[in-house]
Amino acid sequence: MKLERLRAMREDRDLKQQKLAQYLHISQATYSEYESGKINIPFEALWKIADFYNTSVDYLLGRTDNPAPPQQ
Repeated sequence: MKLERLRAMREDRDLKQQKLAQYLHISQATYSEYESGKINIPFEALWKIADFYNTSVDYLLGRTDNPAPPQQ
């Protein structure tokens, strides 16, 4: 599954793939494959990315158009 929102959110913040890769403790090549949909993103990485952007996993996956983080 290609997650267009991953790329859009990163580019909106003028971030390089390398920044997210470092945050996730993975290579830039692996992160690139996440964005392109070549490999599936592990759940743990999705949660970390959602936390990084202060949004929900559902928003990243396109299940909602509301970028607000879930209420706790």
